[in-house]
Amino acid sequence: MSEGVDTVGLDTPPRLAVDRLLDDPETRIIVCCGSGGVGKTTTAAALGVRAAGRGRKAVVLTIDPARRLAQSMGIDSLDNTPRKVDSVGADGGELHAMMLDMKRTFDEIVEAHADGERAQAILANPFYQSLSAGFAGTQEYMAMEKLGQLRARDDWDLIIVDTPPSRSALDFLDAPKRLGSFLDGKFIRVLMAPAKVGGRAGMKFLNVGMSMMTGTLSKLMGASLLKDVQTFVAAMDTMFGGFRTRADATFRLLQAPGTAFLVVAAPEPDALREAAYFVERLAAESMPLAGLVLNRVHGSGADQLSAERALAAAENLEEGCIVDQESGKAGLRDAAAEAAGTSAETPETGSPSAARDTAEVDTYDEDGAHQADGTDTADDAITVDVITAGLLRLHAERMQVIARERRTRDRFTSLHPEVAVAEVAALPGDVHDLAGLRAIGERLAAGVPAGA
Repeated sequence: MSEGVDTVGLDTPPRLAVDRLLDDPETRIIVCCGSGGVGKTTTAAALGVRAAGRGRKAVVLTIDPARRLAQSMGIDSLDNTPRKVDSVGADGGELHAMMLDMKRTFDEIVEAHADGERAQAILANPFYQSLSAGFAGTQEYMAMEKLGQLRARDDWDLIIVDTPPSRSALDFLDAPKRLGSFLDGKFIRVLMAPAKVGGRAGMKFLNVGMSMMTGTLSKLMGASLLKDVQTFVAAMDTMFGGFRTRADATFRLLQAPGTAFLVVAAPEPDALREAAYFVERLAAESMPLAGLVLNRVHGSGADQLSAERALAAAENLEEGCIVDQESGKAGLRDAAAEAAGTSAETPETGSPSAARDTAEVDTYDEDGAHQADGTDTADDAITVDVITAGLLRLHAERMQVIARERRTRDRFTSLHPEVAVAEVAALPGDVHDLAGLRAIGERLAAGVPAGA
C-alpha cells in the first residue's frame, strides 16, 4: 500500500492521504497534471502553501497565463526566477514560487551551451525566435527543462509542478519527446549536412545533391524562412544532441522514486475521461501515481432529503397544499379567510364583497393602537411558502448535481479501483489570497467534500 493512501473499504476508493504524501521526506517532486480548466494551478499552489506550513522547503513551478498564482500569494508578479512567498512556512518551512517563461528558459539553454558570438547569432535568428516563442511542444519541453534545473540546484526539498494548460493531459509527456525528436531528427540532419561539409564543397553539395529538396522546401516554407532555418541549424550544430539527452534525463527523473503524480480532474465526463487516459499512460510508462484530486465536488448537509421528496414538497406548497387539505387549491385561501376571522359569506352581510370589505377595515384598540386584522398573517404565510418551495427546488437541483457527479466518479473508480481519491468541495467563488489557498489545502487533506 502506498504511503499516501488510506484504505476505507471494499466499495469505496482508497482515500488519498495528502498530508502523508507532503510529510514524506522521500517525496521530492509532485507533478499536478490533467486537462485544462480543472484547477491544477490552484491545487499546486495550495499544496505548496500546506507543505511549507508543515516544514518543507517547497517551490511551485506554474505555467499560468492568468497570473492568478502571483495574486493569491501576495506577489506583484512571477517570472522565471523563484521568489519567496512571505508569511508562509513553519518549523523551518519556506515557499518559493515561479512562473515558467518558456522563451527565457530556451534563451538560457542557448547561452549556457554556446559561446557568446554563436549564442547571439542564435538568439537573433528569426526561426529561433518563432521556435522559442510558440512552436508546438516548446512549452512542455521547457517545463521539463526547468524542472531538471530546479532539481539539480537542490535548494528545495520539494518541487511542485503545475503542468501546462494543454488540450490533452498527455501533451505534457508526449510533447518533450516530439520536440526532442524534431531537433535531433532526420530533417535537421539533412539541413545540417551542407554546413558540416563546409566551404565550396558544401555549397556544391547543396546545389547539386539537395536542389530538388530545397526547391520543394522553398515553395512550402518560402526561400527566406528556409535560409533562416539553415542558418539556425548551422549555429545550433553543437547543441542538438543535448536537447534529446536532457529530455530523456528528465523523463527518467519523472520515473524515479521520489516523484509523485497527482492527476487533477473535475467530476465531469470529459475531465475524468482524460484522467483515466493519463492514469493508464502513467502505468504504461512506469511513472509513480499518488492519486486523483477531484476538484469542485458538490455536497450537502441535508442529503437525507432526496431530490424527489424535495420536489414533491415544493409542489405541495406551490399548489396550495393539495395533498394535505381537503379543499384542494382553495385550502390556502380558506385558511387565510379563517385567519381573518370571517368566511367567504357571512350571515350579517350575505355577500362576498361585504365580507371582503369587513376583512379590510382597520381596527384600533382603546389606546388607538392598530390591531392586525389577520390579512397580514395570511400574506406572510403565503410568502414563507413561496420561499420555502424555492429553497426546496434549489435543494433538489443540488441533489441531482451530486447524484450526477457521483455516477461520473463511480465510472472512473470502477475502471481504476486502485487509484486513491481526494475530493475537494466546490467553493462559492475563486481563490484570490493565501487564506483561500490554505482553505483548499485543508480540503485536500480532508479528502472528502463538505456534507459527504
